[in-house]
Amino acid sequence: MNNLGKFNKPYNSQEVEEKIYKLWEESGFFNPDNLPKTNKGSFTIVLPPPNVTGSLHMGHALNVAIQDILIRYKRMQGYKTLWIPGTDHAGIATQNVVEKQLKKEGLSRHQLGREKFLEKVWEWKEKYGGIILGQFKKIGVSCDWSRAVFTMDENYSKAVQEAFKHYYDKGWIYQGERIVNWCSRCGTSLSDLELEYVEKKGKLYYIKYLISKQKTVNSKQEYITVATTRPETMLGDSAVAVNPKDERYKDLIGQIVLLPIQNREISIIADDLVEKEFGTGAVKVTPAHDFNDAQMGEKHNLPVYKIIDEKGKMTELAGSIYKGLKISECRGKVIEKLKEFNLLEKEEDYIHSVAKCYRCGGTVEPLPSLQWFVKMNELAKLAIEAVESGKIKFYPERWKKVYLDWLSKVKDWCISRQIWWGHKIPIEGVDDVMDTWFSSALWPFATLGWPDKNSKDLKEFYPTQVLSTARDIINLWVSRMVFSGLEFTGKIPFSDVIIHATILTKEGKRMSKSLGTGIDPMTLIEKYGADATRFGLIWQAMGGQDIHWAEEHVAAGKKFANKLWNISRFVLSRTGISNFQFIISNEILNLNLSNEDREILEKLEQTKKSVSKDIDEYNFGQALHTLYDFIWHDFADKYIEYSKNSSSTETLNTLYFILYTVLKLLHPFMPFITEEIWKNLPNNENKMLIIEKW
Repeated sequence: MNNLGKFNKPYNSQEVEEKIYKLWEESGFFNPDNLPKTNKGSFTIVLPPPNVTGSLHMGHALNVAIQDILIRYKRMQGYKTLWIPGTDHAGIATQNVVEKQLKKEGLSRHQLGREKFLEKVWEWKEKYGGIILGQFKKIGVSCDWSRAVFTMDENYSKAVQEAFKHYYDKGWIYQGERIVNWCSRCGTSLSDLELEYVEKKGKLYYIKYLISKQKTVNSKQEYITVATTRPETMLGDSAVAVNPKDERYKDLIGQIVLLPIQNREISIIADDLVEKEFGTGAVKVTPAHDFNDAQMGEKHNLPVYKIIDEKGKMTELAGSIYKGLKISECRGKVIEKLKEFNLLEKEEDYIHSVAKCYRCGGTVEPLPSLQWFVKMNELAKLAIEAVESGKIKFYPERWKKVYLDWLSKVKDWCISRQIWWGHKIPIEGVDDVMDTWFSSALWPFATLGWPDKNSKDLKEFYPTQVLSTARDIINLWVSRMVFSGLEFTGKIPFSDVIIHATILTKEGKRMSKSLGTGIDPMTLIEKYGADATRFGLIWQAMGGQDIHWAEEHVAAGKKFANKLWNISRFVLSRTGISNFQFIISNEILNLNLSNEDREILEKLEQTKKSVSKDIDEYNFGQALHTLYDFIWHDFADKYIEYSKNSSSTETLNTLYFILYTVLKLLHPFMPFITEEIWKNLPNNENKMLIIEKW
């Protein structure tokens, strides 16, 4: 017997959602081992592990909503679904948070020492590290929390050590001095993802490099002018470069110029990396302090002058008058000297991007550093072949090009970090830890028990089926999981990669907490409910385009939840009698149906097929639009209005059958309200929608 009285009051998402989530957790159905037995195979997703320092943002919310739709859909289809949650130790980010706390107490990590400092980090992690997973629960994710993994867990650490040893034994890990991103404030190398680029008003300086009269034949020019935003780095120049197709400079290629201030003779070289349109089309080449310059330096066998050290100070190679100066101080003195020698042609206002450390905000310097690297040649080939062969597909397909372009010119991977929190490089006497991405590259199989080849989970749930993630980590994470999966297990880690939309402000700019343009999904959940928040996110995720965020769609989701609640009240007020025998299969079509009954049932059938097809093809927004139109317009506006004038058994059965079916169809998108209505249908008190047949 249904509880019709419940529907006489407005739908209260806060009251329902907490209760329903507890019901799901107690049922045990998030764990695949507790699901009803079927002859379907397994379906596995690994949750991209958020940083333990993180809190839920809009990108997370969209991504987990997408994954939850797939998991709930596949679970209802009868698959043995496993969604593995977990968190990443986030080396630099977490160390930074704890160091800031210590600073308030008047302490530093060096005062504590490594062992005591790491104890503090673990204390912090135990207290705050699970906040974001709790927030995921608020939005309704149906992960198997019993299998939650942390990248510094004992078993996971064994996997990281095993991976390092494997590469080392193959001769693919080596130590060498290469140019890296260096944060002098954090005192460590950084990956590209750990950089944030900020636009800065600066100057473009035009500097004259005098052409050597003794070494140059038949040159009518007295100098060549180069443009740079960083005049201080000219102290470490090894060449001047022009584009080989630039007609202005074709007669100067191979000539010798005098490097201002240093009076060092350097060559004019030709390289395709030079943009003819930038400045004068001639650029200074400083291989120690610019990645493009390093590339040119290697190609043209140029000497390397490291004029900036790890503390952000000028070195002896910069010259005795500049040694020990901060970069900004040196810049001012170099400009003064250029003016003194009449070698500064002009300076212009210029806006350019400056790389900042994503945690401390300090300016990041490219500089040569002795680091540990993984050779990428063979691994890149594995990752390229997996996608070019079609074994792994990208959705939308255009992101395949980003993946392949990066891998086609990938450099060896710097895996060492000069911090204390993380997986220590397992070589005697080495204090460095491994890049966080080294450990997260193992995520799809290390979470399932690898390197234990006898792991039950590894045998049953690997490879996984779908990865859903953001575009900005295609290279840093997706590609690395692909070659790691193939190298360590011989199998691709997943077959489909969904690159979800980026959520922008209404004006089309990136959301930023610091600028006050970020939106906290928890605020939306509190105001509108989790179902409405999911609705607003998925409703706007159409065709793979970026989302210009509009909160009114979340408000529309709340109205839709109320509409569904009212529809249910109406249907149950007409059909909610315990002795009524409803037909809830296609046998309903054998009844003596009216034209209106048949028409709505045909539209329902079309909706079922359309929604299933769209979910299968990862068109989640389109699937939700289709469902919304059917429920609100075809069912509520038309058929329910018609049914008010009919009390036939056929119409009552049709009303019930449609409600029964749309609750299933809508469940992956709006799981809380659908589960709540479902358990109040006649004879459904002990049944759960989460495991009903799709």
